[in-house]
Amino acid sequence: MSQATAATPALEATLAEFRHESATTRKLLERVPTDKLSWKPSEKSMTLGQLALHLAGIPGGFAKTLTQDIFEPPANGFTQRQADSTAEILELFDKGVVAAEAYIAGLTPESAQKVWSTVFKGKTVFALPRTACVRVLILNHSIHHRGQLSVYLRELGVPIPSIYGPSGDETPFA
Repeated sequence: MSQATAATPALEATLAEFRHESATTRKLLERVPTDKLSWKPSEKSMTLGQLALHLAGIPGGFAKTLTQDIFEPPANGFTQRQADSTAEILELFDKGVVAAEAYIAGLTPESAQKVWSTVFKGKTVFALPRTACVRVLILNHSIHHRGQLSVYLRELGVPIPSIYGPSGDETPFA
């Protein structure tokens, strides 16, 4: 951990939370069955492989994006590609966790408060200090999609790991 982060309790707490949530997310991603990657619960939903790859890409994708001051998404939107294997998903996630951890650890009190914005067709649609972006774009976004992924896995009969306490399949208190 950098000295700047060590001197900033809020950044230390953010980094600790990121590490904790990442370990939990990885436990869920490890259970994604490669032979079910094309499955989806409804016509409007992403496939299991798309959702898992999207979740896996959040830490690294936003760690890279947050180094810019302004992000301009493509006018035609995003298309999430399909994962080919659980190993691919885990590799992307592990690399992204390293990148995001380095990004968070490298924040200084000054850079953490610098505003980051998303601008779409000339209009600012999102602007927050970088520490808030870490919470919203990396942590909360990951937790949201992790919840979706746990429902997908439950529908497929895959045992769900303990996330914040017992699941229907696992308890940390045994």
